[in-house]
Amino acid sequence: MPPQFASLLSLAAAVGLVLGAVSAQAQSAVKVEEVPYAGWQHAYRITNGTVTAIVTADVGPRVIYFGFNGDRNEFHEFPDQVGKTGGTEYRSYGGHRLWVAPENDRTYFPDNVPVRVVRQGSLVKFIAPVERKPFATNLQREIDVRMPASGAGLTLIQKVTNRGSRATRFAPWSISVMEQNGTVILPLPPKASWDKQHLQPVGALALWSYTDFQDSRWTLGDKYIELHQDTHPTGRYQWQKIGVRDQAGWGAYYNNGHLFVVHSKFDPAADYSDYGANFETYTDPTFLELETLGSMQRVAPGQTVVHEEQWSLFKDVPAGRGDAWVDAHVLPLVR
Repeated sequence: MPPQFASLLSLAAAVGLVLGAVSAQAQSAVKVEEVPYAGWQHAYRITNGTVTAIVTADVGPRVIYFGFNGDRNEFHEFPDQVGKTGGTEYRSYGGHRLWVAPENDRTYFPDNVPVRVVRQGSLVKFIAPVERKPFATNLQREIDVRMPASGAGLTLIQKVTNRGSRATRFAPWSISVMEQNGTVILPLPPKASWDKQHLQPVGALALWSYTDFQDSRWTLGDKYIELHQDTHPTGRYQWQKIGVRDQAGWGAYYNNGHLFVVHSKFDPAADYSDYGANFETYTDPTFLELETLGSMQRVAPGQTVVHEEQWSLFKDVPAGRGDAWVDAHVLPLVR
């Protein structure tokens, strides 16, 4: 073998050893352990030393907890539901869940039975059984959690597979149930003066029968819409909800110095449900939801649709409301 080839092979082997060591170190930095949580005997704690996620395996799955190590849960939990298993009634439980849109009966399939857990390195997969009973949607949902070796965030790879014998149409719908007394922030399309280059609409807003912008929980700015969670609302309706065509692909929730940011890629060619909304938010006196949606698709038997989210968490963020506050204290973190 020519000497230069031998040198190249030696270099390649050395690089491979280094990359393998880095990969092993990254995996070892993320700890995964089975733990009891809130009355459930089987849950999985995933942590990199900065943030922790806890995912239920007795039901769901739900990412029931996400927060800084040793700190509060950023998600809301329903005290009368956590720890329960079995039964045919739908339970939200709280935390983060995977639904399907449009909203109808099959959206509320009662996922109250154990899920299969598969670990592949730093990726942990939570695979629910096919939905057959108490009624057959023939869908199978899966939430895969990938946490980096460092930093305050994670990636969710969410999948819905059609296990039936016929094609069906739906979109993956990802919902984070946030704790009380915070504010969601959603960006609006950039503004520009009227001219011949700006004759077409640049965004869409989905409204529900109970959406009331006179409600004090709303802050309508030029650049952002904010919705505050209030345990004692004084408006006409206790519920509020909107959907937006969020081309920036992010939404955030501010609560007592912490900022939870969700990125979900926007596809301008996609067919989003709810008048084209890919981000939605809902609140009532108990909690607030920050929601993302994938595109509506005709899903053939055996086909899987995938919807990803990237989460980031920040602390020591100053409080405020309105466009100037978002520009100064939220947008730099989102970027």
